[in-house]
Amino acid sequence: MANRIVVDPITRIEGHLRIEVEVKDGKITDAYSSSPMVRGLENIVKGRDPRDVWAFVQRACGVCTTIHALASVRSVEDSLGIEVPPNAEMVRNIMEGALYMHDHTVHFYHLHALDWVDVVNALKADPAETSKLAQSISNWPKSSPGYFSDIKKRITKFVESGQLGIFANGYWGHPQMKLPPEVNLLAVAHYLEALEWQKEIVKVHTIFGGKNPHPNYLVGGMACAINTESPGGINAERLAYVGRLLEEGKQFIEQVYIPDLLAIASFYKDWGAIGKGFGNYMSYGDFPTNGYGDISSFKFQQGIILDRDLSKVYDVDHRNDDITEFINNSWYDEYSEGKDHGKHPWDGETNINYSGPKPPYDQLDVSQKYSFIKTPRWRGKPMEVGPLSRLLVGYARGNKEIQEAVNGALGHLDVPVEALFSTLGRTAARGIETQLVANWTMEFYDTLLQNIKNGDSRMANMDKWEPESWPSESKGVGFAEAPRGALGHWIQIKDGKTENYQLVVPSTWNASPRDPKGQRSAYESTLLGTPVADPELPLEIIRTIHSFDPCIACAVHLYDEHGKHISQVQNVSSCEI
Repeated sequence: MANRIVVDPITRIEGHLRIEVEVKDGKITDAYSSSPMVRGLENIVKGRDPRDVWAFVQRACGVCTTIHALASVRSVEDSLGIEVPPNAEMVRNIMEGALYMHDHTVHFYHLHALDWVDVVNALKADPAETSKLAQSISNWPKSSPGYFSDIKKRITKFVESGQLGIFANGYWGHPQMKLPPEVNLLAVAHYLEALEWQKEIVKVHTIFGGKNPHPNYLVGGMACAINTESPGGINAERLAYVGRLLEEGKQFIEQVYIPDLLAIASFYKDWGAIGKGFGNYMSYGDFPTNGYGDISSFKFQQGIILDRDLSKVYDVDHRNDDITEFINNSWYDEYSEGKDHGKHPWDGETNINYSGPKPPYDQLDVSQKYSFIKTPRWRGKPMEVGPLSRLLVGYARGNKEIQEAVNGALGHLDVPVEALFSTLGRTAARGIETQLVANWTMEFYDTLLQNIKNGDSRMANMDKWEPESWPSESKGVGFAEAPRGALGHWIQIKDGKTENYQLVVPSTWNASPRDPKGQRSAYESTLLGTPVADPELPLEIIRTIHSFDPCIACAVHLYDEHGKHISQVQNVSSCEI
């Protein structure tokens, strides 16, 4: 008889996620992914000025905010036929690149590494041996025996106090923890360094976007004016500062993140056979170098791989009915066409209707609807999205840069290409693409500087800014590759207002409940067959789920003691103030 394990909440993620699995003979035989938090942004932006929507929908996430704003302005620009100037495209690429560098590094060290690194075990390390290890894999200057000795003393204080502080939530001593003490100490030291570094790279967003999180975007381009001589615009000093931040970020990734990733992965090669899933991968493509309309110029290529077959790549079309969303197992009113019907996002509905159990409850009734996440499908098939999908599509498309990076990592670890289709592969892919993006972001920066030197200071196309220039009805799609995977925003505009808006985010693809055919999505699928050493300490579940870097709808709700809303924000457009 199978034993049901419930992990709720999944910690070290953005938002709220519940995973239930059935374990028999030490392996997972079934899995269910549920999000108990509703997003509701689709309803919030109805009737609003399309030029303002980006400011609302980027609140879908407190981590990857800028990518939602980007997808939103792209959807409006697509709807109205607006082409942004090259400088704006480069600034958007730079901001997105900085997001990748920050997001992936933070995920590795502060969210996912503690699934592999035993902090308490680091107390057994010899700092001198850790120093030798560090110097053998990298030229990073902070590698002396004294440095690691000081780190060990800091950890010791945490442990001896009985309060582990930032390291309190972990499975220390778990049989699946395999790193030697010296590697654990190295990882913990760099965990602390990454805490300091991550505060610096986000300054790129504040320079071009005014603030972080939730930097400013603009339909038609970017709101940051270029004026190399004036202190009020993007001047030479600020541009130079951006270049320094990007270079420092690139250095940290190359000399700290990547060496640590490969060192840790070398002790967990068995996880190259765990967490495979159904083997369908999708990338929308991103980082345009010749305008958003020229998909062939994207650094990340678009495409779909089915059944792990790298010999054939299918194209993605956001405008036909290839992509549909189902709600048969989601807490929404059924479509008028029936519960087994799927809708294209342009026709999507978000009519919230919670019918799940009243908290607290022990287990989900999976014979009924069991999540607020909808269920998207491509031609009726589930898709995995994220760093692994992007690299696999690029690899299969013959992208030499991606192929060299992937083959280099596989060769270093001495594992076959099949190891990519796994929890370990997902984690490694995130690091590999971080290094690629760090290099590309420097290219975007150099292009921006060259444009400015050539006398091009344009940052926005305002030809179609006024609603009087718009058609009475239009629709558009803005797609991007968020750090966690394929992101699409679909908009319908009528009489100058947002008529309908739908977000299909990466974690919707990966974390959704079963579709009408009973097909599992990525989270549920990849957990099948996973060994669980101790049902009371289900580290293995967390490992695979964290390899996706879940980002589920996050929100704050304010109620009085009777369950009524305390306040409501009126529908006021910033363009009307």
